[in-house]
Amino acid sequence: MHDDYDLEPQPAGVSDRALPGRAGARRPARRPATARAPRKKSGMPDEAKPARDLLSEILAKMGLGHVDIEYVPRPEGEYFEIAGPDLAMLIGRHGNTLEALNLVFNNILNAGVRNNRRYYTVDAEGYRARRADQLKSLALMTLERCIREKKPQRLEPMLPSERKIVHIALAENQFVRTESEGVEPERRVVLFPK
Repeated sequence: MHDDYDLEPQPAGVSDRALPGRAGARRPARRPATARAPRKKSGMPDEAKPARDLLSEILAKMGLGHVDIEYVPRPEGEYFEIAGPDLAMLIGRHGNTLEALNLVFNNILNAGVRNNRRYYTVDAEGYRARRADQLKSLALMTLERCIREKKPQRLEPMLPSERKIVHIALAENQFVRTESEGVEPERRVVLFPK
């Protein structure tokens, strides 16, 4: 396991701002431990290491060689969390580049594999986790409107992975049912009152 930041040793009592040659150095500010969402950290299983190496190779070919890739098991699946500078290009507009990377990565990983396929979700700086929280909130607000107005409610067009989050968030609800309608890239979730 590695630390989030690679820091050079410093003399006791001296901040890095006071050291010569550090002025204007780009480095993420340290956040208090409570600012991070708690994640279950565990060692990377051996079967995930080739996948991590493949992802690292793809990112290097994209020009993102200076990144850290952390394996994070979550209840909904296995994640590779990418951390590093300037990851906005990797995320893309509305997460489209990240979604495409995830698709290409998993297709390469599982090419020719008939049994025991492995699928990983690629995330960058927690973008997908934050977006999932936003979508769950949106689903609940739309649920309330659907119940109140007693008519179908259409959400904005979404990526397939985002539509899945909304469907799962409302799957057990007794007051509405969800369906996807339309054709990509304009496919969207619609909530119908029961």
